[in-house]
Amino acid sequence: MELKNHWLAANKVALPRLLQWVNLRPEESERTQIMFLFYTIVCVGLRWAEDSTVALFLDEYGTHLLPWMYIANAVMSAGLVFLYSWLQKIFPLRRVIVAITPCMLMPLILLVVLRWGSHFAYLAVISAFLLRLWVDALYVVNDLNTSIVANQIFNIREIKRTYPLVSSGLLVADVISGFSLPWLLQYTTLNKIIFIACMVILLGSGILFYLTHHYRAAFPETPQRLVPEQQASRERFIKSPLKRYVCQLFAFVGLLQVIGLLIDFQYLRELQSNLDDRELASFLGLFGGMLGLCELLLQWFFSSRLIERMGVFFTATLLPITVGFSLPGMLVLLHLIPAIQSQSFFWGLIIVKFCDELLRYTFVMSSGPILYQPIPEAIRSRMQTLSGGTAEAIATGLTGVLIFATILFCGRFVPEPLQKWVLVAETMLITGTCLTVVWELRSRYVELLVLSVARGQLSATNVGLRFFKQGVVKALAEKGSEADKRSCIELLAQIDSQGAAEVLAPLLLKLTPDLQRQSLEVMLMGGVNPVYLAAIRPLLEESQETNPEVFALALRYVWLAEPNPNLSLLEEYLHPRQNSLIRATAAALVLRQGTPMQKVAATQTMRRMLTHKQERERMNGVRALREAVYLQALRIHIPNLLQDESLRVRCAVLEMIAATHLEEYYSALIAALYYKSTRSTAMSALVRLENEALEMLLRLATNIYKPEVVRMYAWRTIAQVGTQQALETLWEKLETSWGTTRDHILRSLLKIHKQPGIKGLVDRFYESRVENLIKQELKFLGEIYAAYIDFQILDQKENHQSSERIVIVCELLQRALLELELDVKERLLLLLRLLYSPEKMQAASFNLRSLSVVNLARGLEILEHTITLPSKSLLLNILDNRPQAEKLQYLIEAKIVEYENMVVSDRLHRLLTLGNLLSDWCLACCFHYAQVTRIRLTSSEILVSLRHPTGFVREAAIAYLNMVSYRVLLQILPQLQKDPHPLVSVQVKELLEKHKFKNCN
Repeated sequence: MELKNHWLAANKVALPRLLQWVNLRPEESERTQIMFLFYTIVCVGLRWAEDSTVALFLDEYGTHLLPWMYIANAVMSAGLVFLYSWLQKIFPLRRVIVAITPCMLMPLILLVVLRWGSHFAYLAVISAFLLRLWVDALYVVNDLNTSIVANQIFNIREIKRTYPLVSSGLLVADVISGFSLPWLLQYTTLNKIIFIACMVILLGSGILFYLTHHYRAAFPETPQRLVPEQQASRERFIKSPLKRYVCQLFAFVGLLQVIGLLIDFQYLRELQSNLDDRELASFLGLFGGMLGLCELLLQWFFSSRLIERMGVFFTATLLPITVGFSLPGMLVLLHLIPAIQSQSFFWGLIIVKFCDELLRYTFVMSSGPILYQPIPEAIRSRMQTLSGGTAEAIATGLTGVLIFATILFCGRFVPEPLQKWVLVAETMLITGTCLTVVWELRSRYVELLVLSVARGQLSATNVGLRFFKQGVVKALAEKGSEADKRSCIELLAQIDSQGAAEVLAPLLLKLTPDLQRQSLEVMLMGGVNPVYLAAIRPLLEESQETNPEVFALALRYVWLAEPNPNLSLLEEYLHPRQNSLIRATAAALVLRQGTPMQKVAATQTMRRMLTHKQERERMNGVRALREAVYLQALRIHIPNLLQDESLRVRCAVLEMIAATHLEEYYSALIAALYYKSTRSTAMSALVRLENEALEMLLRLATNIYKPEVVRMYAWRTIAQVGTQQALETLWEKLETSWGTTRDHILRSLLKIHKQPGIKGLVDRFYESRVENLIKQELKFLGEIYAAYIDFQILDQKENHQSSERIVIVCELLQRALLELELDVKERLLLLLRLLYSPEKMQAASFNLRSLSVVNLARGLEILEHTITLPSKSLLLNILDNRPQAEKLQYLIEAKIVEYENMVVSDRLHRLLTLGNLLSDWCLACCFHYAQVTRIRLTSSEILVSLRHPTGFVREAAIAYLNMVSYRVLLQILPQLQKDPHPLVSVQVKELLEKHKFKNCN
């Protein structure tokens, strides 16, 4: 029994270590192992079949027909790819994947039997060509199958770690088949080896059936022609960028295939001219075995780490860069060595072929499926089939034509010693083109990831102003819904408020009254201009037909824009028979520009309106006062109006206070922030005051005893002020604040960050400050993880030794620490949004908040291609869904924190020293834990919590004090009787009654 337990313990330690060596996580190991086994077995069979058919083909035809083979292969592969794509429309994806390989083996077995039993020489010759062709087609289908299955059962982050291991099955197959084929040839013929290969491929297909059945939830149950309407709409939205991305991906895959075939043709031509058929088969087997060993080491221990750390596009460029530089360099270098000068091309191409295969079947093959992850899942497998398979097929055919044309051209126009160099030059040209395509592909990759999350938003930064104005004119002039036209005017006001009058003035008479009112408000907001008086005066001439609100706005615009207004004409509008809004507007204009006698009359009119019984009269009077300058006699009515029973009147008074800068009533604006009904109006009014409001808003925002929601809106208001002083104030407070306050400031800064013209401000001046803030948050995370781990170790011990109450409180404290971790992660994302594209960061944040591991991986992938900070790798690991111990190890390795296991009392004191960083609930849990475990806390720690603004924190501190020092508690209980929180007041009342009861006894 001891031996068994010892073995299990050793195995538990060895397995995680083994997974760490190959950069694999425990939850991924089972899927990876099954896929690796399936791919290895199928590739062993395919490798035997390929080497045998290559030997048969070269024996029958030599290399002269290789271009024709490439062309035929292209036609065959393209036909199979379209068949595969069509089958996905008819049948569920899982059935297609499982059935396609066994169905394709039937013709191969038939060809082997035909060649085996045939007595006709021409059938043997034809079958050699067809066998070679069909084995290549099997390779295409197998690669598609493997990459599609990997994309279905792994997410975008998992596939970076797992697919290099899965694709190493081909390398293991190279080793097995390479070293076993020469041995098999000693006992049997090439035909029998092909038949044995078919049986091995069928065995691998059986494992694939088990894999797809075991993980059938990862595969869609319906054919792709039955895609839901919601998904189809989403695909249409991203159709244009998706089309560009797929085209570039198509070009990349095709160019890689062209590079491989050009090298392969030159390599096989050299082999055929130096070796016979059996030597050729044996050489191919040994070459594949040695190559497989090197590829295997690279794939298992380096490939996934390099892809994860450097990115998929860095690894994708390694092949074209290496081949483009090593091919001519190696040939020239070997040609300079006298001993092998005559065979320099032979050995040079072997070395280049070795490099090509090494990189192709490690880095390129591993990163290939990742490039399809941004494509929506509903169409991903079909796109992968069409772009991958078709690209390779077309590239194969074009390469065949290219080689055929090159041979004809060289035979006629190029001297024989230089003929080989023509293909070398063509290979270099293709590698350069391939690098250009990869560069373009990279930008589309992140764009498509972002678009697959959410739609972009129209703003002033991505719309052409002249064309937009033309569109507004067209939209307002044509028939359409009023809501759409109203939206056009709102958008025009946001984008170009100064130039809105140019568009709206000529259209005023054609618009409805509501749109006329909105248009005049926008024109007044942009400033009056005498140029547009001719377009507005007709609204005053038709006073009987004009809407009163429109008439009042037009009246205000005309009299403000007129250089020498005749104010005597306004006096007739002061008559009580006029509409109250028109009367109030006229009175405000007279108070602004009239003679002393006219101002007296206007003041009397305004007084009657402000004290009128009807709400409309009072509201219109207050609204008109916003434009008045002379208010001295009317100030006495403001206190009563602030207490008016009508909400609309009270809001109008708040707007008037800000518009006229009545400093003695600024406190009313702050008070209005406390009430939901007046909050938005108060914020708008305070924003209008700009820097005048900053000091009082800052006092409110930094007062921890004020309600949290009011403090939050105070920060938001400071942000909306938008001046340089307000911006610098926010940054200064951001660097000295913690917790929810820092959250509020960050969200406020982000609202400024979204405004046109301020977008690049943070990048230029504040990047180092944001990096320091990120480092602060990571240090705090280290404290959280250290505390969680120490309490977790203690919790495991106490489950067996301590009371149930201690265990429950310990679990509560651990849960509070995990909630605190989520808050810090959210803050990290907010900080990153200050530095990088709002659209990309919003898409990443949306995915990272999801419970789906697929969405989480997509969010991390967006961040990987967006963040440029030195701490990028650490941030990705922290934001990933990993155990706390593992994340703490990352922070220790990055030298952000230092960890030392502490006893629980020391760890609790350490947490309480971070009291201003902890959440209120976490702080309360610390006191509850100290209470149940009887840990002694310092007087300063207790006193700070007794003065805490949150009620349940004070309640926890009182409960702790009741346990450790009842005498001290009795001294402060009378002071706590007036506590505003009901939880604390009830607790204090119970303790006092308990004390009286003891005294009575």
